[in-house]
Amino acid sequence: MTQPPSPESAEPSMLAAASAEMQLLKQLRAQRKLRRKNLAANPKAVADQLDTAPLTRGQYLADRVAATIGSWRFILIQSTAIIVWITGNVLSGSHAWDPYPFILLNLLLSFQAAYTAPAIMMSQNRQSELDRSHARNDYEINVKAELEIELLHDKIDLMKERELQVLTEAIQQLSTQLEQIRHQLPK
Repeated sequence: MTQPPSPESAEPSMLAAASAEMQLLKQLRAQRKLRRKNLAANPKAVADQLDTAPLTRGQYLADRVAATIGSWRFILIQSTAIIVWITGNVLSGSHAWDPYPFILLNLLLSFQAAYTAPAIMMSQNRQSELDRSHARNDYEINVKAELEIELLHDKIDLMKERELQVLTEAIQQLSTQLEQIRHQLPK
């Protein structure tokens, strides 16, 4: 177990700890100020961070197509339409508008796939951009939290040092009082 620091040695270490704490606070404030200044200078960055940037017509359309195609409602409606198409053509016999190999149905489904796939990919690309933005924001928040935690650790260490100094002084005072009492007692 280490010896508690003497009051003479505790004073410089407390000053050093307080100085380090003040330095950390200054750095943290400077980083916050720089961040606010950067955000004020670049309002698009603020809009990106808040996800409130207006969508272009193409982005809006791509998102709507992806939302529609990717829903159970669409799958059920399309499945029903295909079943009706095939059943109607099979039951019509020789008067079918699209006989058995269903070439017209195949053509319609190919057109649908040809136009929806790029729209879905555009929507996914935009979503990945949003995900990257969220990841960047999360990283910045984590860095800020790390700085705050370091600051709290330094404050706790400073409080421990102060408490240790107070206890050391109390022990010295009690030792001095004990010595005085011991000298006052008859031998």
